[in-house]
Amino acid sequence: MATILSIGKAIPEFEMSQNMAVDFAKEIFSDSFKDIDRLLTVFKNGQIEKRQFAEQLAWYQTEHSFEEKNNLYIEKAVKYGIEAVENCLTNKNLLNQDIKYDDIDAIFFISSTGFSTPSIDAKIMNHLPFKKTTKRIPIWGLGCAGGASGLSRAYEYCKAFPKSTVLVISVELCSLTFQHNDHSKSNLIGTSLFADGVACTCVVGQSVEWKKKSKLSTLPEIIGTRSTFMKHSEDVMGWDIKNNGLYVVFSRNIPSIIKKWLKPQMMEFLDEHKLKLNNINHFIAHPGGKKVIDAYIDGLGFTEGQLDISKEVLRNHGNMSSVTVMYVLEKYLEREIGKKSDLGVIGALGPGFSSELLLVTWKG
Repeated sequence: MATILSIGKAIPEFEMSQNMAVDFAKEIFSDSFKDIDRLLTVFKNGQIEKRQFAEQLAWYQTEHSFEEKNNLYIEKAVKYGIEAVENCLTNKNLLNQDIKYDDIDAIFFISSTGFSTPSIDAKIMNHLPFKKTTKRIPIWGLGCAGGASGLSRAYEYCKAFPKSTVLVISVELCSLTFQHNDHSKSNLIGTSLFADGVACTCVVGQSVEWKKKSKLSTLPEIIGTRSTFMKHSEDVMGWDIKNNGLYVVFSRNIPSIIKKWLKPQMMEFLDEHKLKLNNINHFIAHPGGKKVIDAYIDGLGFTEGQLDISKEVLRNHGNMSSVTVMYVLEKYLEREIGKKSDLGVIGALGPGFSSELLLVTWKG
């Protein structure tokens, strides 16, 4: 088993309201769509009020080379990654005492929005006093499912090494992939949804005495995971990689796929643990967008109230790809929403097409 002990965020400093985003999109896309005003309603109907970005609005109004965008990704990923790690290890809302750098045995680094070799985790380690034997496990390309997948892989690591303390660092600077010359509907929809965010989650094995470090009376313990892959679905979401960088692939069929495909995966997963959907108190869901949240409700039968935290994160931060589910999870911890013996599922969907589900129970 593995317990989620602490989470820290790094919120990019440049905030944009959705009304500002509408004006930006109209400027960029108006020459490509005769019905641009009708298409722009996706911004207002998406239940996003504001988002945060790594650069000011003026930066996105001009074209940039792949090299320039990726160099900026590396610079910002290191900066925000350091901040998120520090906030995770010293989170006064969640911890009685700081987590020591020497306690960290492994780092899982999750991202899909830029490239770096050595990976960003190595660059972060050069700025922070981790021990030299800390294992590094960078994972690239899982998109929106990456945060949940990183937590799953951390759980498996802690299951193998129950004395371990592990960090999952998720960095997504979606805005730095923006293609000024891509006038597709996929890019327009992506412009209405995606944002930048960074988070770090600390997961500990069952032999680690978390009660001395945590301020909380209960914490979620991961007790099982399930990864599911849909064959021949590469065109559902992902990137086309071209000379000028990453071009978004975003199918309009995602909500209908969720409604039809996700429930059987969820039912099989819960059946492995002799549970039913009505046994689940909390759905800690990656909020891909309003239509995705509606699909969770329609397809899985969760109530509006069970998705309130996911909707709140979407409203205030947009879709930050893999990072988003960690923002949702942090609110569950800070507000002590989970009570002893409650059951929850952490869930996210990503390119592949694939799902990542984690079963958690709150332990005291």
